[in-house]
Amino acid sequence: MEEVILVNEKDERIGTMEKMLAHEKSRLHRAFSIFIFSENGDMLIHQRAKEKYHSGGLWTNACCSHPRPGESTHEAAMRRLDEELRIQCSIKEVYSFIYNAELDHGLKEHEFDHVYFGQFSDDLNPNAKEVMNWKYIPISVLKQEIITSPQLYTEWFKIAINGLEEAKISLAI
Repeated sequence: MEEVILVNEKDERIGTMEKMLAHEKSRLHRAFSIFIFSENGDMLIHQRAKEKYHSGGLWTNACCSHPRPGESTHEAAMRRLDEELRIQCSIKEVYSFIYNAELDHGLKEHEFDHVYFGQFSDDLNPNAKEVMNWKYIPISVLKQEIITSPQLYTEWFKIAINGLEEAKISLAI
């Protein structure tokens, strides 16, 4: 049974809960999203495997998940980069936000999401249980695609990508 870390709106730990139950009850919990950029600034996005417990087949940022109890958010982010994409690169946290979204299968996301940036430009050999497709895409093209075809993208990604300008961070990692 996988657990998530329940938090308050200041990201202070208030307990743990089984992951699926937290998504059914829309309990605020800690999460992370990783944005990976190529050397020329294109963003790495991937299409989630159809078999994922929610949002299967949708395009999203390079990697996202939840830290386990006793695991730092940074440690969890590095673990999941390796488990999902089979890559290792330096990442740094650049902003965070809280969101609440309805998903498929009656699930809800209510997350305190820590957003990390990293740089990686090579080809991938991702875990097929997690990723069915991937690509590097110019951010301007991606933002236009999200506007014209929002149904192809995960709910959290459509929110998190807005923070790119708000963060006013150099992509040089």
